[in-house]
Amino acid sequence: MLIRVLCLLSAGVLLAQPAADPKDTARKAVDLLLAHKYSDLGPLISEKSKAANTDAELAKKVSDAWGPVQSIGAATVRSLGTASMVTIPVKFASQEVSYEVSVNAEGQIGLIIPRADPWKHPAYSKPDSFKEREVTVGTQWKLGGTLTVPNGAGPFPGIVLVHDTGQADRDEQNGSVKIFKDLAEGLASKGVVVLRYEKRTRAYPSTTQKEDYTAEAEIIDDAVLAAGVLRAQPEVKPGRVFALGFGFGGYLLPRVAEADGKLAGMIIVNGNERPLEDLALDEMMYVDEDQEKTLTGPKLEQWHRQMAVIREQAAKIKKMTQGDSDTSPLLGMKGAYLLDLKGYDPAGQAKLLKVPMLVLQGERDYQVNMKDFAAWKTGLVGLPNVSLKSYPALDHLLVEGTGRSSSTDYRKPGQHVSQEVVDDVAKWVSQ
Repeated sequence: MLIRVLCLLSAGVLLAQPAADPKDTARKAVDLLLAHKYSDLGPLISEKSKAANTDAELAKKVSDAWGPVQSIGAATVRSLGTASMVTIPVKFASQEVSYEVSVNAEGQIGLIIPRADPWKHPAYSKPDSFKEREVTVGTQWKLGGTLTVPNGAGPFPGIVLVHDTGQADRDEQNGSVKIFKDLAEGLASKGVVVLRYEKRTRAYPSTTQKEDYTAEAEIIDDAVLAAGVLRAQPEVKPGRVFALGFGFGGYLLPRVAEADGKLAGMIIVNGNERPLEDLALDEMMYVDEDQEKTLTGPKLEQWHRQMAVIREQAAKIKKMTQGDSDTSPLLGMKGAYLLDLKGYDPAGQAKLLKVPMLVLQGERDYQVNMKDFAAWKTGLVGLPNVSLKSYPALDHLLVEGTGRSSSTDYRKPGQHVSQEVVDDVAKWVSQ
């Protein structure tokens, strides 16, 4: 999980009226594109982009080979300076496509890019056994979400999926692996309702720039709201809503459980128990073994300088006090964010809550390693209703492999979350 570095629309036109919501503009464009009404799209396109968006070019963005449209998902948006990039997922009969639509500050379209998704259903997914529908999490910060619901009246147990660090989408995609999509389909195939949603840092990246930005705004507040949305679904069994925290989401899950107050249980998957700066040092030391073998000359010297900076900043984090909220960012995190986590003891917090827990860990995970699994085991000793299990073959993304794990493994096509993890989680929440 090495700290994926944490990293308004302009005024409108038409007599000082604000431009339309870029999501609405992009959705209108995609609707017209799918209906093959290319000439009607023309007025939405900016003058400088018309040459790249002729009727002939637009026709290439929809393939007859994909079959008829089955569903159109909720739009998500991210800032590109004064412009916006809107992503709209479209499910065709034989292909899933994400349309990326750029919208400028005046509400005009620049690019429309269809990105065909190579992801395929894992073998344990039974698409005929569940259905999906869109929901919204939150009101101030509206986040698009997907409910994966087993067929039948239910009621079923439910799980809300809580993200790792970074600007994650609802699928928690890393490389070719869609961790949350795999979990959602696998668990729904086994009779569990699953809610996954866009992370706030992806939908509203500017929120990370606020000086008082903390883990509450990044993860905790939205996870609690998502649990509430899940409880409100008619197919969900009352009192049987769980949260599954992946990576950093697992680290924060005891705080989510405390804020929510109603969780039936916590599932921590490859979640750190130790502070983020300790993880950063361990991960960089792991990567250093490879860099020392492959880099030479100036590149190796530059790597050594980067290592020195990370050690220095990790040491500064350890020494921070409450008066250091205005310190310069360390390891990509601002002072308020770091101080919010200062002294946080996840296992200790969990012991106070006495909520049932399942802790799962991949032994080949170098981003959250077995030191954290040992810390959970030690910290939770004596607590009833706690189960812990590690998987010798799994890496951070819960994918099976052999030998030394590396980030290049994440990009290999056709990889999926291990069925063993899906089976273990489904069994635990259904008992």
